[in-house]
Amino acid sequence: MDTILTLISPSLLALSFAIAALAGLVKGMVGFAMPMILISGLSSFLPPELALAGLILSALATNAVQALQQGWRAAMASMQRFGLFLGVGLVFLLLSSQLVAVLPANVLLGMIGAPVVLFCVMQLAGWKAHLPNGPSRPIEAAVGAIAGFLGGMSGVWGPPVVAYLTAIDTEKREQVRVQGVIYGLGAVALTGAHVTSGVLNAQTAQFSALLLIPGLTGMWLGMKVHDRIDQALFRKMTLWVLLLAGLNLLRRALMG
Repeated sequence: MDTILTLISPSLLALSFAIAALAGLVKGMVGFAMPMILISGLSSFLPPELALAGLILSALATNAVQALQQGWRAAMASMQRFGLFLGVGLVFLLLSSQLVAVLPANVLLGMIGAPVVLFCVMQLAGWKAHLPNGPSRPIEAAVGAIAGFLGGMSGVWGPPVVAYLTAIDTEKREQVRVQGVIYGLGAVALTGAHVTSGVLNAQTAQFSALLLIPGLTGMWLGMKVHDRIDQALFRKMTLWVLLLAGLNLLRRALMG
């Protein structure tokens, strides 16, 4: 069987490790943004399909850790509370994941970069969605559809999830856990969908498995320093980095 080095050079593999470590560090500190950092960073020098395959197993493992921080009972309660979101999101994720193999690379890059840029601009501008009457089933279903559609193509479903949880005033500790549950179950579905689509195969799975090492190490370090940093400042810096990465993806999409 061919090794991962037939797909990527040692120098690019080392760079991929550094990006995975950074993504894990941010994930450990702020609870999200790992797929956005991975897909934006890896897509800058790798084919979009390989970049997508690379993030799948790291998303699966790190979100399992995040979802189960308060135990499996709390995770199950979050699954029940957001069952509609998860169900609708799963359907759209499975549908959109099949588009990856047929979309031109520049179109895929644009569809990855656009939501990242939009999310970062909205957050940096201070915009926060708010639903004064609390959760709404139609809105929950619509956001689940958007998150699932984006997630199936790019592995990035954080922007609509974060916006929705903030809009319904989810308590901070629960919000981190719910994100882990939503992203974790999404990662399970993403894994199955891209085994079917062919994005995750014998070769690309090696690459994805290798990125688990720096990704989980970075997350462990991030969780250690979580309470020792200015969260607001770090989150803003993270958003600026993501914005630049997203703009670079759009540049490549337009020039492609």
